[in-house]
Amino acid sequence: MLNVEIPGYQKISLQYLVLDYNGTLAVDGVLEPGAAEGLRRLAQSLEIHVVTADTFGKVRAALADLPCKVTILEPGLQDIAKLEYVRSLGCQVTACVGNGRNDRLMLRAAALGLAVVLAEGAATPTILAADIVCNKIADALDLLANPLRLTATLRA
Repeated sequence: MLNVEIPGYQKISLQYLVLDYNGTLAVDGVLEPGAAEGLRRLAQSLEIHVVTADTFGKVRAALADLPCKVTILEPGLQDIAKLEYVRSLGCQVTACVGNGRNDRLMLRAAALGLAVVLAEGAATPTILAADIVCNKIADALDLLANPLRLTATLRA
């Protein structure tokens, strides 16, 4: 469990972290620097889920030794599938990280939504749905590992 009370914003109590893979944790199917370490650190306080279309077919191999559950989505309406996945966990206890247009609904519904802008960019609707935008996945994971950073960014 990760708890943080943000003055003028809200109290956040998280149990789950849901992430997209390509464009979020990885570029061209290859895990970004710092991602594995960040996931291992956060797995001590959050249950981690990676929900992806797996565009490059590399997610299972890349995450095989990491403490997370991987779900590969069928083609079509992946934005709705990701939203329903987050709803099944509980939006109010879930943080989400993504970059693609199909991530926007889960970021908006989550207690905390983080968009990342890696080499493939980020969809504008997803950025607008996020609470915070980061330049690297390592930075996004560090925000969760260091909750006072969330306070510094989100307080009123």
